[in-house]
Amino acid sequence: MSEPATIEFVSDDTSEDEVIFPPGDIFSDEPPLESDLHRDQIDLLIRILKLWWRQRQDFYASGNLTIYYSPNQKKSEDFRGPDFFVVLGTQKKDRKSWVVWQEDGKYPNLIIEILWNSTAAVDKGLKKQVYQDTFRTPDYFWFHPVTVELQGFHLVDGKYQEIQPTTDGRLWSQQLELYLGVYENKLRFFTTENQLILSSEELAQQADERAQQAEERAQQAEQEIARLREVLRIQGIDLENI
Repeated sequence: MSEPATIEFVSDDTSEDEVIFPPGDIFSDEPPLESDLHRDQIDLLIRILKLWWRQRQDFYASGNLTIYYSPNQKKSEDFRGPDFFVVLGTQKKDRKSWVVWQEDGKYPNLIIEILWNSTAAVDKGLKKQVYQDTFRTPDYFWFHPVTVELQGFHLVDGKYQEIQPTTDGRLWSQQLELYLGVYENKLRFFTTENQLILSSEELAQQADERAQQAEERAQQAEQEIARLREVLRIQGIDLENI
């Protein structure tokens, strides 16, 4: 999301040895999201993946969070804020931002940008170049919440190659080992069996529906038993004497 912000200048009287680098727990410096669609989409992806991987402790998933990656370890230069990203092989914990030099040099394994008219050119151009050449992020996707445009790329020999969709229009993420696809105008995750991965709200709704169906079946069974008893009674058959 973010573009380089105001640079913090160091006085000419300050020697290189006196430059104070920022601590590792730097707060994210991302601007407000473009729309409610952006916020809802990012939140949905984060919540679903965390729920799906709830038993795992070796990943970090976040969104609209600043990634600081300056070779000079400076907050004021070289930073980006992907809409959604996942880092594998790291500790699962809350962070204020992702500071590469405090994370064993790790960059995201997957990045998703949510397109908007004002940002699409940057997401498809400059950011794609940065994610390919600097981040070396293996999987990069973008999605437009209005037009539902979805496109993905996988890093092959240092260059992004477009991921070909399945017959259902879904794109395979090698890093997540999941498909990405559109469901009800939202970007969603799908299993290798092409099953939609449900959110906590959808799981709760599914449980309620199953409970209601079970209750309805029980009521139907009781009604059928009552009907059969009545048929037998009319025929003069007393069930208690059988």
